[in-house]
Amino acid sequence: MVELQTVNEDLRNERAKCTFNQEELTNFIDGGVENTNIRRNIANFFFSDPRFKDEVPVEYLSHQEHYEQSIRKACIFYEKMKEWEEISNSNMMEIYTVIWTSGIDTAILKQSIPFAVHTIMFLPSLVGQGTQEQKEEWVGRAFKYTILGTYAQTELGHGTFIRGLETTCTYDPDNEEFILNSPTLTSYKWWPGGLGHSCNYAIVLAQLYTQGIHRGIHPFIVQLRDSETWMPMPGIKVGEIGSKMGMNSANNGYLAFNNVRLPRMHMLMKNSKVHKDGTYEKSPHEKLTYGTMILVRVLIVKSLVTSYLMKSATIAIRYSAIRRQSELKPGEREPQILDYQTQQYKLFPVIASSLVYKFAAKWLWDKYSAVTSQLERGDLVQLPELHAMACCLKAVGTADASTSVTSCRLACGGHGYMNCSNLPNIYSLSTATEIYEGENTVLLLQTARFLMKSYETVQLGNYVSTSETLSYLKIYNSLKRSPWTTTLDCMASAFFQVAGSKIDDCYFTMKRLIDSGTPQEDAWNQTSIKLTQASEAHCRAFVISIYVKTLEANQFSPELMAVLTQLGELICAQWILNRLGDFLQHSNLKPNDVHSIQRLLEDCLERIRPNAVGLVDSFDIQDEILDSALGSYDGNVYERLLSEANKSPLNKEPVNRSFELYLKPFLKSNM
Repeated sequence: MVELQTVNEDLRNERAKCTFNQEELTNFIDGGVENTNIRRNIANFFFSDPRFKDEVPVEYLSHQEHYEQSIRKACIFYEKMKEWEEISNSNMMEIYTVIWTSGIDTAILKQSIPFAVHTIMFLPSLVGQGTQEQKEEWVGRAFKYTILGTYAQTELGHGTFIRGLETTCTYDPDNEEFILNSPTLTSYKWWPGGLGHSCNYAIVLAQLYTQGIHRGIHPFIVQLRDSETWMPMPGIKVGEIGSKMGMNSANNGYLAFNNVRLPRMHMLMKNSKVHKDGTYEKSPHEKLTYGTMILVRVLIVKSLVTSYLMKSATIAIRYSAIRRQSELKPGEREPQILDYQTQQYKLFPVIASSLVYKFAAKWLWDKYSAVTSQLERGDLVQLPELHAMACCLKAVGTADASTSVTSCRLACGGHGYMNCSNLPNIYSLSTATEIYEGENTVLLLQTARFLMKSYETVQLGNYVSTSETLSYLKIYNSLKRSPWTTTLDCMASAFFQVAGSKIDDCYFTMKRLIDSGTPQEDAWNQTSIKLTQASEAHCRAFVISIYVKTLEANQFSPELMAVLTQLGELICAQWILNRLGDFLQHSNLKPNDVHSIQRLLEDCLERIRPNAVGLVDSFDIQDEILDSALGSYDGNVYERLLSEANKSPLNKEPVNRSFELYLKPFLKSNM
């Protein structure tokens, strides 16, 4: 074992340069000093348990060993959660939110928790869609983990298009039972986390048939495995889908049904109901069935997008402050690669994106909480806006996160390619978010439907009903008359101008097609590229506006305000330059103004440079969570790289048996 030294000198020097109070930013990110203390206390509680330590890194385990170790650690993990609940007198969901948001879970189980879906989908579905009687029967058992559940929606042949699901559930009034079937190969449930071998219950979404009439998608509680033997129940075919690019401890599974009978009360009936005689009572709010999906998309933005951005930025910035390479000036010491402008251009926007999405995620979470309360009172007015924003923020945010993690990995050169940097794992987790709980292109098109409907109301002169996030549709054209400046307010305005113009273009493109005789569905498909671009533009305009409003609404110290303003200017400049054609075409930006944006970007990089390490330090991500030889707080990169290399099973003996078995005979045969 290599002896680790004290904190790297370059990192010490970087921290001495920081111009703002890091704890002030840490507390703001957490939502207050108390929340910072809670997060740190929970992290220390979990990481102090030696049972979570890996003797052999997960990369060297077989697929089966990986799963078995994950189950062992997951059981301890949930025991620890219950212990902390008793010690702190906290709510289990609140604890899990802190754990998920901070990355404590993936620090303990690097490639996801086998029954995480139990907590984030199975339980919320029982609470949100069950009757009082059903909640009394199921919720307590789920909270106590006497049963483990998953959420079986996606099928082999259908994912985001929920109405296309093929699993059927037919009501038999003579026996007061439902009969669940998988009529085709493509109707096999495919992907639910924990389904493979870790859960014994599932909420299954299926097409309901009663009295010979198709009633649409509804949720059913299904027991999958015997609680004592864990063998599949009669008529149940279940297993794991196999190895993936990442998340291999998530235990994603497949599931099929052959005449599986369920008691009538195993259909979740808070909304729609099936009475004993088969009479169907339709929910007045049919779309509430999909509430779990909205919650998960909100949680992805709130927890995963910002977590992946912050972790990758911390690793790459710290490494770039330590790594010295090449020459800027002949004869002088090799500079820190963080001094190269090109390196700054790769990394500093990732810091900015971390905070931009963090602030937007807070708005989305607050909106979700408010709308959920309204739904309990039967008020659905703001549900379409929540759905639209959850869709586009999930789509754009996860795509940006994956791109940013890749940028950070490439900025670390060859060492970033090693698993011990943790950047490959962070990438596999981040890119997974682009395709689960809604494929991103489909989600952008769902947002586009909301945009088109909202724009139509504006065209009809109904400004009153315009949602909060689309209030700019009333004024975006008039904003184009303002002169260009490189202030945050002016650039935020330009994003609204672009978004409004793109929405306008989509609306009238489709109108012209329809007026010329094109069927509406074909007109939509022929405009779909523009529609996804309009949704992305709307999302970026929203994200920038929330960032600006956050700066305006809070009393930051002058030092921190200066740094946050620089980050806001940087991300605006980068996003504008990346989509320069849109801004020249649709905003008050003129060709002669472009050089001012480039200058602003370069100036921001220079001004942010002294605070780069201080900014990622303020993210306050513990070494156990970073799990990176390149990004540890002490900066002893090379010692840690060698230490990690020596953990390879191939280094346990000087000569591997393959020499005698294969290499030696091969070499001898060539003599």
